[in-house]
Amino acid sequence: MKILVIAEHREGRIRKITYENISLARQLGQPFEVVVVGGNIANLEEDLQKYGAEKIKFYQNESFDKYSPDGYAEIIAQAVKEHQADIVLMGATATGKDLAPRLGSILNAAVANDCTTVEMDGDQLKVVRPMYAGKVLATVRLQSDVKVLTIRPNVYQAEHNPVTAEMEKLPAETGEFKTVVQEIVSGAKGKLDVTEADIVVSGGRGLKSPDNWHLIENLAQVLGAANGASRAAVDAGWRPHDEQVGQTGKTVSPSLYIAVGISGAIQHLAGMSSSKYIVAINKDPEAPIFKVADYGIVADLFEVVPKMIEELKQ
Repeated sequence: MKILVIAEHREGRIRKITYENISLARQLGQPFEVVVVGGNIANLEEDLQKYGAEKIKFYQNESFDKYSPDGYAEIIAQAVKEHQADIVLMGATATGKDLAPRLGSILNAAVANDCTTVEMDGDQLKVVRPMYAGKVLATVRLQSDVKVLTIRPNVYQAEHNPVTAEMEKLPAETGEFKTVVQEIVSGAKGKLDVTEADIVVSGGRGLKSPDNWHLIENLAQVLGAANGASRAAVDAGWRPHDEQVGQTGKTVSPSLYIAVGISGAIQHLAGMSSSKYIVAINKDPEAPIFKVADYGIVADLFEVVPKMIEELKQ
């Protein structure tokens, strides 16, 4: 099988999920190429080579300075056909989840979203993905000629494997775009994205007020972590939506997830239950969050979190 890894980039930088997917492609032991689509995509090859991208295809067009779902899907579909690819790997990010079904429609390909395990079973591809808000893990076999997968960030480690790539620039011609993203509003400069962070500290309604959110921020700071939030905290206007973790927010798979004052509604668990280690801090011993936690602290967060911060600073 031949694999195409679709590089995701923003503001002139390759996103971490791309390196993770390159490492996954190498683990699968199948020949693979990396496809980069965009307007200004010069100088992106250096980092790709550090993670083992031996063949890189650049589809550059000034019209792609702004992301176009139908335009990108059309070019990627052309790349799949030109290179006779069997598997397409993308990140289970906002962009990947936007492109995957469009690509599946154009190629008449099966699509598996938010995969947490991908492996070869003989000469067949087998994937595992959460279903029903994470209540079950489904093992799926895709029967179509072309298979489109989006991979959950942080489930595969991005491994350094420096190589010298064979690069090719190819025409990126497409028809008139039906949709173009005019603006992407980012959070604070330098703020860690919860989907890419190795450690996430999330707060919920148990903090009682946005005035107490400094506890989450301070704990995250000493740990080098990203800030997350439950839907209740976001709906109350305490935190921006880009921090929301859960079924209607972002799905995260960090090495460590610390849930502070979060009861653990099923919608929240769907977005973080695949974390490697989960620590829950809640004064209610019956809170559902403890059912998925590896370590639980049944105590008042206003007493526990300041002590954790002080200990970590020492």
